Amino acid sequence: MSRHDVARAAASPQVHGVFALELSDDAMPARAALGQAAAGELARLLGRDLGVLVPAARELDLVLAGAHFDPAELLRPGWPIHRRLDELRQRAPQSGQGARIIAFGADAEGVVPLPFQADPQLAGGRLRVLPYLFAGEAAVVEAVSAQMEADLLDLGMAQADTALHAQEAFGVRIEHARYLTLHDLLAMTALQYRNQGLDPLWDVLETALLAADSEAWLDAPPEPLLRYVDGEVRIAMLSAEDWRRRCAGTEQDQARLAHGFAMYEARQRQFGAVLQAHGVPLVFAHVPSGQDPVAALG
Repeated sequence: MSRHDVARAAASPQVHGVFALELSDDAMPARAALGQAAAGELARLLGRDLGVLVPAARELDLVLAGAHFDPAELLRPGWPIHRRLDELRQRAPQSGQGARIIAFGADAEGVVPLPFQADPQLAGGRLRVLPYLFAGEAAVVEAVSAQMEADLLDLGMAQADTALHAQEAFGVRIEHARYLTLHDLLAMTALQYRNQGLDPLWDVLETALLAADSEAWLDAPPEPLLRYVDGEVRIAMLSAEDWRRRCAGTEQDQARLAHGFAMYEARQRQFGAVLQAHGVPLVFAHVPSGQDPVAALG
């Protein structure tokens, strides 16, 4: 998918991005979300930093969620966290003229609003991301989007006082703090998954994220058989005998066949967990014994 495909996938006219925090080894943030004052200060610093990198961004509303997420929680079909940010932006009062800087954090009792409650099952990764968006006049958004796509990945390091504020406010040691577009985050995630041996799954996941009305298959034995269609991924659940016919070739050793089928099932679970982390609906389709699994998913 091209950068322009990503821009079309996002709600228009907006620029979707993330403030990415690379944590120190074994570091865990003390707070899931910032109080309103700390979130507002972080939004001000973020607006200053990005205004230096992309001056036209100062003409747009900037909206930040002062809560950190696993990248998979932001890379979901329809970009639900960013969509919710924009809904809240539209409800925020307009005071005077010009662009606004709007931040959302925990309430006075420290309770994080439901849209910005990160999934605790996805906690623990070294990269945590805070969603932001710019919104406003379409021509300005287009120009800002183009410059951010071109420059942020190389030039988007946060200034030192911004990183320090985030470190102190979240109560965690931060190695690097930088600004990314959603496309940058998507590309980084694709590279990470490739390094983790998940490259075969990527076309299916990318289609679900960027071309939800399209269709994609993973049909490459010995990998699990998957089909993305109608907004969901269907995973073919095979019997041991059907798996042997599809994936095991001429292997006859029973111990090796049992091990191979167990590994196949583990691979299915791994793919399912990744897709669920990205909010992609799953259907586990049990294929009747002897039936062509591709036809069963058709």
